[in-house]
Amino acid sequence: MTGTLFEPVIRLGVTGLSRAGKTVFITSLVANLLDRGRMPALSGGANIRAAFLQPQPDDTVPRFDYEGHLAALTGPDPHWPEGTRAVSELRLSFRVAPSGLLGGLRGLRTVHLDIVDYPGEWLLDLGLIDRSFAQWSEGVLARMPARPGAEAFLTRLAATDLSARMQEPAAKALAETFTAHLRAARVAGWSDCSPGRFLLPGEMEGSPVLTFAPVPPGEYPRGSLGREMARRFDAYKSQVVRPFFRDHFARIDRQVVLVDVLGAIHAGPAALEDLRQSMAAILMAFRPGTAGFLASLLGAKRVERILFAATKADHLHHTQHARLTAITGALLREAKDRADFSGAKTLALSLASLRTTTEDMLAADGEALPAVRGRLADGRSVALYPGDLPEDPAQLLAPAREGAARWLDGDFAVMDFAPAPVTLRSGEGPPHIRLDRAAEFLIGDKL
Repeated sequence: MTGTLFEPVIRLGVTGLSRAGKTVFITSLVANLLDRGRMPALSGGANIRAAFLQPQPDDTVPRFDYEGHLAALTGPDPHWPEGTRAVSELRLSFRVAPSGLLGGLRGLRTVHLDIVDYPGEWLLDLGLIDRSFAQWSEGVLARMPARPGAEAFLTRLAATDLSARMQEPAAKALAETFTAHLRAARVAGWSDCSPGRFLLPGEMEGSPVLTFAPVPPGEYPRGSLGREMARRFDAYKSQVVRPFFRDHFARIDRQVVLVDVLGAIHAGPAALEDLRQSMAAILMAFRPGTAGFLASLLGAKRVERILFAATKADHLHHTQHARLTAITGALLREAKDRADFSGAKTLALSLASLRTTTEDMLAADGEALPAVRGRLADGRSVALYPGDLPEDPAQLLAPAREGAARWLDGDFAVMDFAPAPVTLRSGEGPPHIRLDRAAEFLIGDKL
């Protein structure tokens, strides 16, 4: 935690993997911290005498458009706001009454919560820091055939003379086909779709630092296309990845990683295994001393708490929530073991930042099935029975790790529900599931 003794600052990083709902999470979290009627699990909430938004401390970082996003979610025509495409920030300040035996002798204190929003694809780029171009290329090409869009890239790569003199059109063609593959993989539910800036290039679109692709390891002549691919990969690490983590990541005290576990399960065993490996890579990135660069970047500072939250819990009947949490916890446990992670407190949780459904029971073959009912984008109300998650997470994790092509004893459905019309009463934020427990873990000890 940074800041002065009298006005401490908690910097909370929020990121997510593959459409996990970062923008909705931040918007609902802030709304429910400003009006805490739906936050019973936030133990320090009773100490908050006032909560208000203030100008953020970083003048060069765009402000998170809280008001616009809240209007999109809770207005007369509720809809999902546009997702995260770059770094943004918001400061929420609390006036907190002291507690304890001597609380009455002290006045109110101010605690600042700086929320930093950034794309999850950029967090996965940390895994590139200590990898050579040959190592990265070998790993990408090895796992690519099982992913969508791979055939077009591999065909183009095979037809390209990598030892020929570097020509920009050839480099551009490879990079564009590789980027198309990454986009298709992300849409299909894969988690590790790095380099992250290929999907969210911003002002760097078309620049040489984003115009490279993996190639088979080998000795390529000076001035060749193959050699230039390696040079641009190194430039991406030094000119894009390192500055981002130096300027933003290294200052974070606590971190939320939002994960669409249900989407990965629906996409199949390979996508779930990819999610498990991505979580391991993220935890490795947070472990102090893992890499020379990261150790020097972080110094003595370390991320104190990391929350892995499975979103969209409202797509399941409440009887399934414990199973979703158990699966997320098992994913996290395997990631922690694989990364040999220690130091920070971690928690796995299932939540819904904005509750979009109500619970229902459907009759099928004389059996009552626990379902959820919600509104689609076209306004229709539908009921969904998504299937039963297994009580034992190993029933999903084992076949995923073993490379199964599909689930043998289950079919898991997902549906894109739209935000439901909501009328917010005075003192209450938007409806949610377990957002108060997330806030308690992340900031409760500071209130």
